[in-house]
Amino acid sequence: MQELPLAEVYRLLEPGPVVLLTTANQGGLNLMTLSWHMMVEFEPPLLACVVSSDDYSFAALRANRECVIAVPAVELATKVVEAGNLSGRTVDKFSVLGLTQLPAQHVAAPLIAECFANLECRVVDSQLVNKYNLFVLEVVKAWIDPAQQNPKTIHHQGYGRFVIDGEIIELQSRMR
Repeated sequence: MQELPLAEVYRLLEPGPVVLLTTANQGGLNLMTLSWHMMVEFEPPLLACVVSSDDYSFAALRANRECVIAVPAVELATKVVEAGNLSGRTVDKFSVLGLTQLPAQHVAAPLIAECFANLECRVVDSQLVNKYNLFVLEVVKAWIDPAQQNPKTIHHQGYGRFVIDGEIIELQSRMR
């Protein structure tokens, strides 16, 4: 992995790709599939995500207030969907899916080596957790895998249907 400037994090998540969220709780590690997220601010990079209180990861995220958002490319689509169909209560998803854990620098949750980007996050606002299961996260460290050139992400459309990133176009913009 290679460091990514935090000011560039929004470029990874703005389109809303399906991601994997990893957590650590009382020595146990878990991952879940997540598609309900959005950027909230550029600097510091803040994002919001909804994690159902029924999900095994919810308790860890609420208790430890940290996680990793790992961004997979389309080549991991089958594993990403399978992760969403398994429960961390009953299986070690990392082992079952053959995903490699890498140590994070600022959080206990692991990075996922097979993902092209990993964002170490801390919960900075949990005011809407009780009402909406919405956590606001600050990205405290961002990583990219330079070996994965031009990765294509998957975007969930519901009921097992996904869209793969398409053609890239560049248009003038006043945004950085």
